[in-house]
Amino acid sequence: MTPNEPLPGRTPVIEVRHLVKDYRRGRRWLHRGALFRAVDDVSFTIGEGETLGLVGESGSGKTTTGRCVLRLVEPSGGEVRFRGEDVLAASPRRLRELRRQMQIVFQDPLSSLNPRMRAGQIIAEPLVIHRLGDRRARRARARELLALVGLSPHLADRYPHEFSGGQRQRIGLARALALGPSFLVLDEPVSALDASVQAQIVNLLLDLQRRLKLTYLFIAHDLRLVRHVCDRVAVMYRGRIVELAPTLQLFAAAHHPYTQALLSAVPAADPDAPRRRLQFDPGLVDAGASLREVGDGHYAAV
Repeated sequence: MTPNEPLPGRTPVIEVRHLVKDYRRGRRWLHRGALFRAVDDVSFTIGEGETLGLVGESGSGKTTTGRCVLRLVEPSGGEVRFRGEDVLAASPRRLRELRRQMQIVFQDPLSSLNPRMRAGQIIAEPLVIHRLGDRRARRARARELLALVGLSPHLADRYPHEFSGGQRQRIGLARALALGPSFLVLDEPVSALDASVQAQIVNLLLDLQRRLKLTYLFIAHDLRLVRHVCDRVAVMYRGRIVELAPTLQLFAAAHHPYTQALLSAVPAADPDAPRRRLQFDPGLVDAGASLREVGDGHYAAV
């Protein structure tokens, strides 16, 4: 097994190879600005029905990586394959077709929902864009999806501001499921919600994954949540994956100093238990180190 293989026995759904995304900072007239590499040679594979967690602090490149996979942001280099097909080489027409199988759930449900549209219209919008069904069929599908995510179909005529944060995220999830995708990028899907509501949404995501046979790229910074949800975890630091392992192995024996520091900051269930918070020293990181195997299916850039 290599870092670019899914869990044993799983068919690859998403294959990312040497993904790069560059931005220009300080660009202005007659000045190109400084080059900033947000995603630097990132590679991973996600198998059928698997949840891969992508974690790291703000600015580590995890959200940009997720959006590059879907071509919501155009990568500067590398390769992304969905079920063997090169996503980055797809024509606009073919990409539109692929989007029926690859969707995203955004972090902030309020800002990602159109405040001028009713819940049913929001959920049915992908069907309108892809010209699927007539008006009656779309309305029926929207009500069906509301029920699927745990909301009453009678709420279809309400506006986003009339819902709670958790309900709005359920609407965003229903919209992502409208076209029947098999792969979802979950971009910090519960970070804007209260702890009690987070648990409800996470349980819903796990239930939908089992029922609909979904594959997830789960982007998060809450390691307690990642431990509960993900099969494997990839840790990002300054645009690079510095450690990748099955979840239990990572939490039991992290090798990279950045991962060790992240794990030491996770709050303990027992507040009185003795703990030692590790101070991360960037000087300990070899920026040019490649992932190497340090255990069974466990890779670290050390």
